[in-house]
Amino acid sequence: MADPYSILGLKRSASEKDIKSAYRKMAKEMHPDRNQDNPKASERFSEVTGAYDLLSDKDKRAQFDRGEIDGDGNPKSPFGAGFGGGAGGFGGGQHRAGGDPGGFSARGFEGVGGGEEVDLGDLFEGLFGRSGGPRGFQGGAAGPGGAKFGRQPPPPKGADVSYRLAVPFVDAAARKDQRVTLGDGSTLDLKLPLGVADGTQMRLKGKGQPGPAGNGDALVKIEVQPHAFFTRDGDDVRLDLPITLPEAIAGAKVKVPTVDGPVMLTIAPGSGSGKILRLKGRGFSRKDGRRGDQLVTLEIQLPSDVSGLAERLEGWNDPSPIRRDLGV
Repeated sequence: MADPYSILGLKRSASEKDIKSAYRKMAKEMHPDRNQDNPKASERFSEVTGAYDLLSDKDKRAQFDRGEIDGDGNPKSPFGAGFGGGAGGFGGGQHRAGGDPGGFSARGFEGVGGGEEVDLGDLFEGLFGRSGGPRGFQGGAAGPGGAKFGRQPPPPKGADVSYRLAVPFVDAAARKDQRVTLGDGSTLDLKLPLGVADGTQMRLKGKGQPGPAGNGDALVKIEVQPHAFFTRDGDDVRLDLPITLPEAIAGAKVKVPTVDGPVMLTIAPGSGSGKILRLKGRGFSRKDGRRGDQLVTLEIQLPSDVSGLAERLEGWNDPSPIRRDLGV
């Protein structure tokens, strides 16, 4: 991926607010649901989302600014391909893991040392023992010729393998199954746990690398992707809903998107901007099995041409002291 700052049209000095504002504007324009006849929009949306994901993470952003990782979040190895993430290297290659038709997919999985520090001292100690001699010849009773034969350590299990799985916001809220592609090419339908959140880690027993004592485990870290118009507030989902002036004055029933699909919402007559309506059980799941709510904030949108409205309101004035609580 290219420079995430360039993708979002930002300077490196951009604030968190600038980053979020730029992403929300671009995501609304390029969201696949609004560009179903333009396949390039889906690719562009994924690129914009990836840039936001990196820059909205303080640690990842700092690593990118220091030149430690690239625009995809992969380490920039100072040792070349033989010691980094290339084929035959020490860091383990990248594999796609999971994803969805809208462009969301896991970043990949990390093999031995993938994204983590490797203590070479511990590595050589595992091969030769603390005394520097080969493992199996330390301590124990003396054999013929004075050689010492120690107890062999128990056979190890295979290494654990880490995956990062990008999950669309709506899928995470509704706990839709996610398909994960493991390092051996096999696929697994993953059931998201109750209380799932960004950073939740799931352990899949025996799905890691093989070893003498059995396979290691697969560790799947969930990364909930941001949405074009939904935001998360604890276990609740928030949505700013535009309504027309006639709908606000006379009341109306309007269709509202939720993470479970659209529903009809009743707007009472005389509703003003900022009024919050609650849709029960349309939020994220809690660990006890219950779900949060969706909070809908009304926003009255005036037409771009208000000349006709101005003529209708000519001579009318609202005497309500609407700024009295502000002391003015």
